[in-house]
Amino acid sequence: MMGRLGNSIIQISPLIIIHHSSILIPHSSFLIHHSSLNNSFMAQRFSDNPILITKDIKPSQPGLLVECVLNPGVFQFEGKTWLLLRVAERPLQKEGMVSFPVLRENGSMEILEFDKNDPNVDLSDSRMVGYKDKTYLSTISHLRLVCSDDGVHFYEPEDFPTKIFGQGALETFGIEDSRVSLMDGVYHLTYTQVSENGVGVGLMRTRDWRRFSREGMIIPPHNKDCALFEEKIGEKYYCLHRPSGIDIGGNFIWLASSPDLLHWGGHQCILRTREGWWDSARIGAGAAPIKTTEGWLEIYHGADAQHRYCLGAALLDLKDPSKVLARSNHPIFEPVADYERTGFFGNVVFTNGHLVRGDEITMYYGASDEVICGATLSIHQLLTDLLTSA
Repeated sequence: MMGRLGNSIIQISPLIIIHHSSILIPHSSFLIHHSSLNNSFMAQRFSDNPILITKDIKPSQPGLLVECVLNPGVFQFEGKTWLLLRVAERPLQKEGMVSFPVLRENGSMEILEFDKNDPNVDLSDSRMVGYKDKTYLSTISHLRLVCSDDGVHFYEPEDFPTKIFGQGALETFGIEDSRVSLMDGVYHLTYTQVSENGVGVGLMRTRDWRRFSREGMIIPPHNKDCALFEEKIGEKYYCLHRPSGIDIGGNFIWLASSPDLLHWGGHQCILRTREGWWDSARIGAGAAPIKTTEGWLEIYHGADAQHRYCLGAALLDLKDPSKVLARSNHPIFEPVADYERTGFFGNVVFTNGHLVRGDEITMYYGASDEVICGATLSIHQLLTDLLTSA
């Protein structure tokens, strides 16, 4: 989500003006030559990466182990930077067995266990357990709040409710990958609901992070990666989302509109995978699009056939975000550090949360589906790269 800088216009440099949450950059001011841009220049990783690892997070209950800490939503509240982590847990594994938790509809937890040598058990993907004609997740995820005074060193406050668990029939396999958007003093959490019924998009709302209004599933299966625009365009709210085609179609980014953030329609496919490219297998939205004078800037993830996840950018028209003005020809961020290449599911960088201060995007991301990291990027450089390669 974007940082709020008040209602005044602030002059940051001769090239950049900020108004509200918008970044206003005149096209004529682009002075950086495209050939000077490369991945190391486009993003600067935190020197303290990874900033959160599994050992930093306590299990939600006795008998569970934290296997992964990943893909945080990001926001500011009460003078601090907060991450809304996805925490994936499972029981301590016994020799020759595989076990994992699922939630019952009443909120209690059940542990399922299978013999690894059972021919009906499929463990080919570390994220899943297949048994006969059913597919389960190898872990169950909930959302966990941590905060920081400096944006780098995070802790779980003891005097604050920090755990958000799945509830009901549509969240029995857990809740995942929340994006946080702030509009009119209300934090909106779009997140992934997972159950044997499928994978869909849920919505929660809160003003104080102590009391939540659960609005249920707003986009049905199979769908995820829902990022809200943080202001209306015309008279409508807009979001990016990612349905998954079966047999026909694919894992593409779609745009939808709504009068009330609950009922979505006007669906349009605006970004598709590109055969032979770094984003050939699947793509999905990151955090809320960033408003600039050149258009809505969206950082998105893309994966290839080898399940290597990178980040790219797209620029959407300000008045009609179904129009794609530019798109990254090359990744703006790739898994190259050791902690990004090896882990629970290696060769992955995945973001769904950022803060914007002036020209700088502070991006928080999950690496190798196991740890949390941070990096900074320049809006000016991203727009230069997009517009010179369009």
